[in-house]
Amino acid sequence: MRSQDTRQARTGLLTDHYELTMVRAALRDGTADRRCVFEVFTRRLPEGRRYGVVAGTSRLLEAIEAFGYDDDTLARLLADGVVDEDTCRWLRSYRFSGDVTGYAEGEVFFPGSPVLTVEGTFAEAVLLETLTLSVLNHDSAVASAAARMAYAAGTRPCIEMGSRRTHEEAAVASARAAYLAGFASTSNLAAGQRYGVPTTGTAAHSWTLLHDREVDAFRAQVGALGSSTTLLVDTYDIAAGIHSAIEVAGTDLGAVRIDSGDLTVLAQQAREQLDSLGATRTRIVLSGDLDEYGLAALATAPVDAYGVGTSVVTGSGAPTAGFVYKLVEVDGRAVAKRSEDKASRGGRKTAVRRHRPTGTATEEAIRAQGDPSASDGDRALQIPFVQSGRLLDVPSLEQSRDHLQQVLTTLPWQGLALSKGEPAIPTTYEGPR
Repeated sequence: MRSQDTRQARTGLLTDHYELTMVRAALRDGTADRRCVFEVFTRRLPEGRRYGVVAGTSRLLEAIEAFGYDDDTLARLLADGVVDEDTCRWLRSYRFSGDVTGYAEGEVFFPGSPVLTVEGTFAEAVLLETLTLSVLNHDSAVASAAARMAYAAGTRPCIEMGSRRTHEEAAVASARAAYLAGFASTSNLAAGQRYGVPTTGTAAHSWTLLHDREVDAFRAQVGALGSSTTLLVDTYDIAAGIHSAIEVAGTDLGAVRIDSGDLTVLAQQAREQLDSLGATRTRIVLSGDLDEYGLAALATAPVDAYGVGTSVVTGSGAPTAGFVYKLVEVDGRAVAKRSEDKASRGGRKTAVRRHRPTGTATEEAIRAQGDPSASDGDRALQIPFVQSGRLLDVPSLEQSRDHLQQVLTTLPWQGLALSKGEPAIPTTYEGPR
């Protein structure tokens, strides 16, 4: 990997105790340097889901580059008995020198898809298990949910507003993953600073309650932000709130937001009232515990945008993508776990997605110990991220966002449905050549 910037926080402790236990034992018995291949995949999608979305790869690669241990950390690990002197010396010079390949961010995945492959010595690769899974499981779960929501919303933009419903750092990662998956913007300023995600926001109910009268709150907000702002009109009575909003801002008011109640009915009533007041261009933004099903139910309502919070940052009922990190090859020999319900397929795998001449995807073809047979319409899914410890150029967030939108157009239409069903395309395995 590139030389580490000493100002960058090291990520070596973002792992589990048992990773260091294995490294310690492997150094003692001589297996630490055996060449190994680990793969990240999921055995199944969350119940009823048709596809998943890979997200977090870029964040993970940055974390791998920063993976290491300073002297103070090693002294603490040694004092606590987590490592011995030999392990401490080995960790002091740790730098990942292997290879990483995988599915691009913004790619869709299915059961068995080898979304990430880590190759290196056992000791250097096993240390990355927890870090890899924590990043990819979280970000991919959020992106998978967000993609369904963006699809349900159609052309209406979705704003990610879930920062207050999750850990402060998870909030930043969630905003990034949601934007990758098709959300238009976020309320999270850190995501704007770190990743360039567009940010937006107006006011909460507390702003209205701060003032003696609702109209005073509106007047102050419009005075500060102009008539293009969005006014929250459901603190008291929505109809009265809309009337006050237009009275203050005029018919050029940017938008009103409704955050509670029967949103379908309220949106219709709000549209009729706004039009009757001459505010025909004032948009309606809805928020309040929306998920993909709630968005789909609002498809015919006169809505212009949505704010989505809790459901997106928690994966809308599936808070993890279900990825596992499994050893599949040792010194060129395929190895596999055989336990019931948690079996894995041995050998390093390659994958292509097959398509009809029309461009519609038909299957995910995976082969261990060799490339799948190629035919017209096949698209290779894995790209190199790290070679001999050197981080390669990776797609930007905008490129990953565009890639996902292109990929989703290739899935069969029934594979995009919100209703429960089988994966959008099957995963097939071809024997080694």
